[in-house]
Amino acid sequence: MGANRANSANGADVEWDSIPELVRGAAERYGEREAVVDGRTRVSYAELGERVERAAAACMARGVEPGDRVAVWAPNTLDWIVCALGAVTAGAVLVPLNTRFKGAEAAYVLGSSRAKLLFVTGTFLGTSYVASLRRATTEGSGTGPLPSLPHLREVVVLADDAPENFLTWKDFLASGEAVSAAEVRTRADAIDAASPSDIIFTSGTTGRPKGAVITHEQTLRGYDIWCDLAGLREGDRYLIVNPFFHTFGYKAGIIACLMRGATMIPQPVFNVDTVLANIAAERISVLPGPPTLHQSLLDHPARDDHDLSALRLVVTGAAVVPLQLVERLRSELHIATVLTAYGLSEASGIVTMCRRGDPPETIAATSGRAIPGTEVTVVGEPGAPGEVLVRGFNVMRGYFEDPVGTADAFTPDGWLRTGDIGVLDAAGNLRITDRIKDMFIVGGFNAYPAEIEQLLGLHPDIADVAVVGIPDPRLGETGKAYAVRRPGSTLTAHDLIAWSRREMANYKVPREVEFVTELPRNASGKVLKTELRDQGRV
Repeated sequence: MGANRANSANGADVEWDSIPELVRGAAERYGEREAVVDGRTRVSYAELGERVERAAAACMARGVEPGDRVAVWAPNTLDWIVCALGAVTAGAVLVPLNTRFKGAEAAYVLGSSRAKLLFVTGTFLGTSYVASLRRATTEGSGTGPLPSLPHLREVVVLADDAPENFLTWKDFLASGEAVSAAEVRTRADAIDAASPSDIIFTSGTTGRPKGAVITHEQTLRGYDIWCDLAGLREGDRYLIVNPFFHTFGYKAGIIACLMRGATMIPQPVFNVDTVLANIAAERISVLPGPPTLHQSLLDHPARDDHDLSALRLVVTGAAVVPLQLVERLRSELHIATVLTAYGLSEASGIVTMCRRGDPPETIAATSGRAIPGTEVTVVGEPGAPGEVLVRGFNVMRGYFEDPVGTADAFTPDGWLRTGDIGVLDAAGNLRITDRIKDMFIVGGFNAYPAEIEQLLGLHPDIADVAVVGIPDPRLGETGKAYAVRRPGSTLTAHDLIAWSRREMANYKVPREVEFVTELPRNASGKVLKTELRDQGRV
């Protein structure tokens, strides 16, 4: 295999063997320092540790055993932090669900992971997640709260009210009072560093979500490195706009703050006015997120009405980062550290990262170099584009209960196939140039055409369809669908987009639809996506 390769020295061992040990250590080390600010609620690290242990006790009381999967379907809140870390402290494997999912999408992940317990928000953005899930799971023979999900024994609603057969958050916590702190400590201490800590579901080229299994050791080692490279430190105040269901929010957010004693300020919905208000009111110093977040901040007409002087660290990625954006963050907002990074769920969310002191051109044009303990290689001639492969401590153990998918994800000599096309420069900096998987990124969210095409194909008037990403000035990219109607159909673009909004997460919904008589295909019948993308950019 011809390759251009960047090697990085092995990272040092971290001081924690498990996430519960990290939580307990943070409670002891940072004590009365503010851990979480959620609206009017302010919780110290000592209080957070107590809340997590109480949630862990309740998980144990409700029958959660080591290795059981526990899902969370909720926005960024203190309750998300507590129930997720509580489940992991009880030995469970965390399965975060995308808050943009519709009921059927959530049900698929719950069924595939065989989740035993689900924490779900009440009403969020005008939608009842419970009602959505119930509609999608009415058929089945299961005896639990959702008939078509027989493995799901309990559903806890993170609210004061819950439907019949569901638990409220208060009642769930009360059920753990019979479990002692010593029992919780014993359960937590038995967790091995090599045990799975979470399963992050990500869609592949087949359109069927697959769960990347990541261990405690991989998470802790990867984000200790992230903290060091970013320069996160005790006393930082971190506005977490990145969703907790994503590694950028959970691991580069919650886990990183626990490691360094930074204060977490979760924001459930991205709204630039709220971001500005939070930065000023809470003296935010750290603001990671996709480029669209920072662009919106810079361009907001009321920006100068807010005191943004505490901001000192920005980490971005997940899309092309304009050089002008890096320069404006430094010159207009006087942010000392602006870094870019690259990762994917199958590699613990972190593969390469820029270093402090890198010139703006490197930060804007590349995603930095391999993190310590990993290798990045590009197949092909040095300096030429090729598929990006990764090897190291951060690479997943495999897809959950999917040996075929796992085997396909690796080369015969053990490199993870990322499905991305990139170029390595002489210094080992990686620049992503294209995506084999045709994935595109909508405002920081990964959108997978094959999955969207499968959903669109369920419409009774659609005979054939292909989806590609096209440029969008606000979101970076959005989806465009090229669709073939069934004979006699009068389906309009407006009709299909409206239908899509009911059936799939908003970021997956095509913003444009063009009806064609047939899709362009090559001799083997494969849709010529490059041709469609070129048309979409005209």
